[in-house]
Amino acid sequence: METIHSVRPLLAIAVSFFGALLIIASHKRPNLREFWTLLIALSKFSIVCSMVPFVLNGQNLVFNLLDVLPGVGIAFRVDPLGMLFALVASSLWIVTSVYSIGYMRPLKEHSQTRYFSYFAIALSSAIGVAFAANLLTMYLFYEMLSLSTYSLVTHHQDPEARFGGRKYLTYLMGTSIGLLLPAIVLTYTFTGTLDFSDQGILAGAASDVMLMVMFLLYLLGIAKAAVMPVHSWLPSAMVAPTPVSALLHAVAVVKAGVFCVLRIIFHVYGVDLMQDLDLGVLTIYFVSVTILVGSIFALAQDNLKARLAYSTVAQLSYIILGAALLSPEGMTGGVIHIAMHGFGKITLFFCAGAILVATGKKNVSEMKGLGKRMPVTMMAFFIGSLSIIGLPPLGGFLSKWNLVLGSLEAGQIPILVVLLTSSLLNAAYFLPIVYQGFFAEPNPSKDPAESEGIREAPILAVIPPVVTAFASIVLFFYPQPFFKLSRIAVERLIGG
Repeated sequence: METIHSVRPLLAIAVSFFGALLIIASHKRPNLREFWTLLIALSKFSIVCSMVPFVLNGQNLVFNLLDVLPGVGIAFRVDPLGMLFALVASSLWIVTSVYSIGYMRPLKEHSQTRYFSYFAIALSSAIGVAFAANLLTMYLFYEMLSLSTYSLVTHHQDPEARFGGRKYLTYLMGTSIGLLLPAIVLTYTFTGTLDFSDQGILAGAASDVMLMVMFLLYLLGIAKAAVMPVHSWLPSAMVAPTPVSALLHAVAVVKAGVFCVLRIIFHVYGVDLMQDLDLGVLTIYFVSVTILVGSIFALAQDNLKARLAYSTVAQLSYIILGAALLSPEGMTGGVIHIAMHGFGKITLFFCAGAILVATGKKNVSEMKGLGKRMPVTMMAFFIGSLSIIGLPPLGGFLSKWNLVLGSLEAGQIPILVVLLTSSLLNAAYFLPIVYQGFFAEPNPSKDPAESEGIREAPILAVIPPVVTAFASIVLFFYPQPFFKLSRIAVERLIGG
């Protein structure tokens, strides 16, 4: 494995920090402000894409910014796992930026400059997590992501938003400071390093009991992964504008959480140590509870964004489950689910926001007949739903199929029952929405507006879900970019 020193990882992170300044400077000129937003998003994606050929050729791009402790610095490393996460985050930021314009302007939302500037900072933080070369760098950008998205969660500045924001920050920073940071300190104490390694760094560093305790600190300390019981911040964060919810649930925050957990499993503990301590087995059954209970909670929600939020709680644990299976197919399935879930779930949030912009409706029970008046939006919702359920020909089928193969490969037959049950629950809470939209008749006596002027949302709020729904189809037939990255990452982990 060749290492190349390059400033590109730093540029990918810094471009949207600089862009946030341009956005703030253009606060009196909305068109220019949004031009900067789109230009920065495209620039970030271009820089990330420029590094893909190096990673596919088996090379790591590294950049050391400064040393903080002996053997530990603020440093960046672009490897296959980080590149996959960065590609998902940077590509979906482009469509989210377009969608934000189509959402925020029709609703005449206040403080749009603040909104777009913090959005840019959040994406810099997410890319910082993706390209972190060690636990210290990852932790710093993890916290920066929490702080930057707090302003987005509390955007409406009403009591409900403030309550949701307090819960959001209390959970995320309370667990990271109280659990994650001590685990990082213990890791440095035992090993003298915080650098990620394909074979892990903790083998033989401490007693088995201590290593198991530290793993639990890591798993619960990374609350962005929303593993129960540290998950309830996520539904509470639904007070945010829908583009923020899309950012939280499909792109930056929750994906940063599960990505950090994958780093702990793969690059701090390593496959061999996870197997020796049976931590993989413990983890898959632990997260299986989140998968099933989260799906059941989703089934009970009438508010559409709340239903999507609990669905996300369940779906995130698929990624951790795949990694914890410690089988090649399972790990591949978990890694590519970062991408497949990202495109499917952001489609659903985009559709929820488009419905809100066009009709003001937030609850599933109010959406009868919407498919006849908003056919493009509801068809995109249908496609996104099928991908999350895991049905062909959508990308979500491929990641779940690999999880099934990985479960068989690991000899974990009970996990097949978990995956099947969860998929049935996915169908139970998504397909009735589609049925109501296309086949149920609205009740004009209760809502006269249903018989009048409901139409599709503004074009900038409709194009993004169409694009991401189409991408979910394309990823079924052409998943190679993400599959190649995940295969290379897994081969490094099991091949030395």
